[in-house]
Amino acid sequence: MLPIRDSNPSRTVPVVNNTIIGICVVVFLIELGQGSGFDEFLYLYGLVPARYSVPEMAAYFSFFQQAFSFLSFMFLHGGFWHILFNMWVLYIFGDNIEDRLGHGRYAAFYLLCGLASGLAHMIPNIQSTVPVVGASGAIAGVMGAYFILYPRAKVLTLVPLLFIPLFFEIPAFFFLGFWFVMQVLSAAGSSGGIAGGGVAWWAHVGGFVAGIVLLRMFKVMPAQALSERPKNITTRRKSPRIQVIHPTGPGNEPNLYGDITITSLEGVTGATKTVNIPWGFQSRLYKVAVPPGTKPGATLRLKGLGRIASDGTRGDLFLKVNFM
Repeated sequence: MLPIRDSNPSRTVPVVNNTIIGICVVVFLIELGQGSGFDEFLYLYGLVPARYSVPEMAAYFSFFQQAFSFLSFMFLHGGFWHILFNMWVLYIFGDNIEDRLGHGRYAAFYLLCGLASGLAHMIPNIQSTVPVVGASGAIAGVMGAYFILYPRAKVLTLVPLLFIPLFFEIPAFFFLGFWFVMQVLSAAGSSGGIAGGGVAWWAHVGGFVAGIVLLRMFKVMPAQALSERPKNITTRRKSPRIQVIHPTGPGNEPNLYGDITITSLEGVTGATKTVNIPWGFQSRLYKVAVPPGTKPGATLRLKGLGRIASDGTRGDLFLKVNFM
């Protein structure tokens, strides 16, 4: 299952989340420039448990190098698909957690989740000489926090059936809960919690649990100016690009009705949105053009997206424009 987006727009621009994504991309480009020294680069900046448990190996590294690896490993990735999937999941779920915690507290939360995931991996693999890299443990912490904060949010999910892409709206508690159970089962069924392909399952499990625990701690901590002041600057000027519409209609009328949300600025300048319309267990995506000069309460007509009438024709879908 591949998450496409969630139905829970954030109120502020996720500057910290976007910065983390940017750093990971830049670091990955640096990795690609290592050439034949790629493996040595990962060994130096990745998290290698044996570097801390085997004195002969620890002697080759300074205190700073040993400490820095607990930070640097979560910004490294082993390949293109590794970083692409991690950054996509972080993009989907991270903005809401940053919106809830504030920018400063979210940065601390993310790093602590990554640190906890690294420790969760090291405990059962203390003699391992394999470097562990990737943001997935920290991202698992973000997913754990999302699981607690927004269990009823919908996650638009791509489920490929052979060569047919199917889209389903799945409650976040089910999507994330299923993901966590699979991580636990995979960790329990693999040696030291490491799969043959190098996936550190216990890091995922530890990060997810740490996200839940740290969320409880951060929620009772007062929000400092570091978190709250930037919120006034980063409040969103745009509405979500993809919006979920649940159309309704009276009786057997073929026409259906729903709502779409834009900002006042988008009402003036115009905008293009993608609406996700669930039909039974599936969901479909449609482009909607909001013309410049649109006023609150205006109606947009999507021809042919209503119910099928008794004469075989299909009604329309009318979207009422709401301003954020």
